[in-house]
Amino acid sequence: MRHGKKFNKLSRTHAHRRQLLANMASSLILHKKINTTLAKAKALRSYVEPILTKSKEDTTHSRRVVFSYLQNKEAVTELFREISQKIAQRNGGYTRILKTGYRIGDNAEMAFIELVDYSMNPGSAKETKAKSTRRGGKKKATETVAEAPAAETPATEEPKAE
Repeated sequence: MRHGKKFNKLSRTHAHRRQLLANMASSLILHKKINTTLAKAKALRSYVEPILTKSKEDTTHSRRVVFSYLQNKEAVTELFREISQKIAQRNGGYTRILKTGYRIGDNAEMAFIELVDYSMNPGSAKETKAKSTRRGGKKKATETVAEAPAAETPATEEPKAE
């Protein structure tokens, strides 16, 4: 029975879970937004929020404590140099989890986890992509023919004006 168990084990051993969360936290700090399963995102939120709180105070001790969790020098540098400046006035809630649907292969519920102060478009988690058609080659050929006479007409009008 799971009475009183406070965290999700994610079907991993302690060492594997610790390294998984450390790698995901480093990726979140470096990229500001990552796509993962909902269970991992919820576990990551409880792992990374105390680290972000610790980064508000830039001392040698806090840097060493954060490095012991992350094991990534670039992530620690990014955290103390840029992120801690943005979250200095915030009292918590540094991350946001946005559900994005279900994965096709195993129907796992997917989600984005992002840093709140770095969200590019706060109401939409889906990236928009321009539509492209396969008949683009024919369209380009007609555009070049149409542009050629238009480019010649201003050139012929200039000598007449003089």
